[in-house]
Amino acid sequence: MASSRRLRALITNDDGIDSPGLWALAAGARDAGFDVVVAAPHVDASGVGASVLSVREGNRTRLHRRELDGLPGIPAYAVEGHPAFIVHSAGRGWLDPEPDVVLSGINRGANLGHAVLHSGTVGAVLAGSLHGWRGLAVSLDVPEQDTERPRWETVLAVLPEVLDVLLAAPDGTALSLNVPNLPAAEIGELREARLSAFGAVQVRVDLRTGEHGEALHSAVQEMASAPEPGTDLGLLTAGHPTLTELQSVSERSGVLDRAAPSRRAG
Repeated sequence: MASSRRLRALITNDDGIDSPGLWALAAGARDAGFDVVVAAPHVDASGVGASVLSVREGNRTRLHRRELDGLPGIPAYAVEGHPAFIVHSAGRGWLDPEPDVVLSGINRGANLGHAVLHSGTVGAVLAGSLHGWRGLAVSLDVPEQDTERPRWETVLAVLPEVLDVLLAAPDGTALSLNVPNLPAAEIGELREARLSAFGAVQVRVDLRTGEHGEALHSAVQEMASAPEPGTDLGLLTAGHPTLTELQSVSERSGVLDRAAPSRRAG
């Protein structure tokens, strides 16, 4: 990368192009000195993980140029595709120059535990890691039923320190940041956290039969047990912003060796 240009940040999310959290993250990246381009799903795409689905007409996926409030001069696109599709497209010839980092969020709601597998916010940065780009998934712990104003400014207060960590990391690093929805003066210090077993909530799915036939009904349930200390859930509950390095898909050798005794017995 030539030293004569600023680092380029692709800003995306899974809440959609009209999310104030997306605009806040783009502003934070701009203020940190990045050359910013925004590309996000045209509608809410929460929970899609690393899906590369898009709405195609033959081999075309539509995108729509947008102007975002408070972000004059920053190119922005609403894309008829999922976050990881957008990131992959950026690395397959769409953006020139390609991004140096992928910043995804700010998600309205925490992304915790091994349930990050399902997060489109996280899926975007994992997709970027496959291209060798550093990435940061950013989430604010605002429960769905919370009617208080999301404190995007608290995330932006934490962001410069985390961006320094990201830029010092090797190429392809994927980080996940979760921030309490508290005034900046009330949060604890940034802490590294391991993933909790699942997350803050679980979804129960029941089969019900009615006049329109069988259907699956989903309901969100709070976790009954106390969060484990040192996990992202435990530290976030205690008021700390948490940072976790994630790994994308990788292999583990020795599967046939581990199965050798049973294979010989057979």
